[in-house]
Amino acid sequence: MTKSIVLVTGGSRGIGAAASLCAAELGYGVVVNYVSNKAAADDIVSQIINTGGEAIAVQGDVQFEADVLKIYAACDEFGTLVGLVNNAGVVDRPQRVDEMSVERLTRMYAINVIGAFVCVREAVKRMSTRHGGRGGAIVNIGSAASKLGAPGQYVDYAASKGAIDTMTFGLSLEVAGEGIRVNAVRPGIIDTDIHASGGLPDRVAQLEGKLPMKRAGTADEVAKAIKWLLSDDASYTTGAILDVSGGRAILP
Repeated sequence: MTKSIVLVTGGSRGIGAAASLCAAELGYGVVVNYVSNKAAADDIVSQIINTGGEAIAVQGDVQFEADVLKIYAACDEFGTLVGLVNNAGVVDRPQRVDEMSVERLTRMYAINVIGAFVCVREAVKRMSTRHGGRGGAIVNIGSAASKLGAPGQYVDYAASKGAIDTMTFGLSLEVAGEGIRVNAVRPGIIDTDIHASGGLPDRVAQLEGKLPMKRAGTADEVAKAIKWLLSDDASYTTGAILDVSGGRAILP
């Protein structure tokens, strides 16, 4: 029997990197997907291998279907897919909706929504018992922004993560009888470089004092929730969304 593997999209940095390490701790071979930073992906692979695990780095941009198919072809050569951490995503610079261009919106949804859908499509083809698979777990990475709306910053990003919430619910029911569990983790303010990529490098420092727990979360704290949802300990959990937001996304 080939080894069981987990694919982590956007697995070379931040939450994705921490999730890759956690998947390896569960004993899975890990496919660390990256877009451009090969050195960062190779570093995560080396960390896994140095602790006795197995991992490979695979380049690919999920906004392009051909790249997703290339990533999954590498998975097929590496082992039997039993898990997907659907993590790849982008934010953009703060902007009101009445200032947003079609180019910005097209990029946002190509990566955060369409790319996420194509990734789960290919995962289901491999994991579903309907297709001869062994079952498995999909963990989608959403955002507390889907509940908060992100007004004046990136309503488009928040809406894209709202789509991930809905996809999680619907897909979980669609494949519940086919051996696949589908859940999501919804992080809040997490201290990673995604804020800098969205033009707000000081966002964590600016918001920490306003957060219920008076601090940002860490990538490791989010990854531990992902690890549980991937594991057999979550064997009766599907269609769930776990907020890892330090209380920030709790509505009245």
